[in-house]
Formats: sequence, structure tokens, C-alpha cells
Amino acid sequence: MEQSKIDRINELARKSKTAAGLSPEEKEEQFRLRREYIAEWRQATESTLDNVYFVDDKGNERKLKKK
Repeated sequence: MEQSKIDRINELARKSKTAAGLSPEEKEEQFRLRREYIAEWRQATESTLDNVYFVDDKGNERKLKKK
């Protein structure tokens, strides 16, 4: 995710904590940006876990299984 989008997420989070709060358009933007961030994070995490192997006592490697 681009740094400018992360900065915007943080900016909206700070603004939501003020007395003025967020407008409906800003709330929608915040929701959309957070959803995009989580999707990218999930994809990166799954990619990392796809390369994880467990080694048993006998030295056999087993791939991590999805539930």
C-alpha cells in the first residue's frame, strides 16, 4: 500500500477522535481505505505462511496447512 494512503488512514483516524468527527464521505473513505489495507496485509501474510515448513524430530519437513 502506498505511504500516502496509510498517511490518509492515520489522518482520518485522528480526525475521528476530535469533536468535529468525520463527515459521511470521510467515513466511507476511511472504511474503503481500511478494507484495502487489511486485504493487502492478509495477502502478504498468507504469502509468507505459504513458505513456512515444520520440521519434525526425524528431520522431515511438512508444509503448513490451511484450515
